[in-house]
Amino acid sequence: MFRSFAATPRAARLAALILAAGLALPGAALAKNPMVGGAPMYASKTIVENAVNSKDHTTLVAAVKAAGLVETLSGPGPFTVFAPTNAAFAKLPPGTVDTLVQPQNKGTLTAILTYHVVPGTLTAKDLMALAKESGGSAQLKTVQGSPLTVSTKGKKVFLTDAKGNRSTVTIANVMQSNGVIHVIDGVLQP
Repeated sequence: MFRSFAATPRAARLAALILAAGLALPGAALAKNPMVGGAPMYASKTIVENAVNSKDHTTLVAAVKAAGLVETLSGPGPFTVFAPTNAAFAKLPPGTVDTLVQPQNKGTLTAILTYHVVPGTLTAKDLMALAKESGGSAQLKTVQGSPLTVSTKGKKVFLTDAKGNRSTVTIANVMQSNGVIHVIDGVLQP
């Protein structure tokens, strides 16, 4: 007798673990209050209100503050934010972050951060559809103005920056009151 995967006890346990971990997979139902950096992310809060609670995004939050973007990312949006983790920032050459957050480098820092933001709310499903419609990859216009390339392989979403560096979306569809966050494993550079 044929039994669907969804009906198996193993599948039920896997689904429960995914929901408990707060992971939202592309094409899957969006998790309610997913966990990012050890903190629940609430759809009723703004991008900034949620990000400040993630222990995995302290570098990003410090950079947003140094660039003076807190008010913007707390605004109505909507925004799609590709949020690099602390580990992503740690991959940059030593001293890069310390240099960027200095007041004299605010313009460069702002350009890098706004390159991680796309106007509108684009879920992983939307990003996958855009890539598919465009033959495998699509160009997104960032708030910074330079294009960012989105591509997919299977259920994974990848971003390629203007310098050819590729990042992977590691946690997708973290819904916010003013948009959506996708956690990524690299820092995008215009």
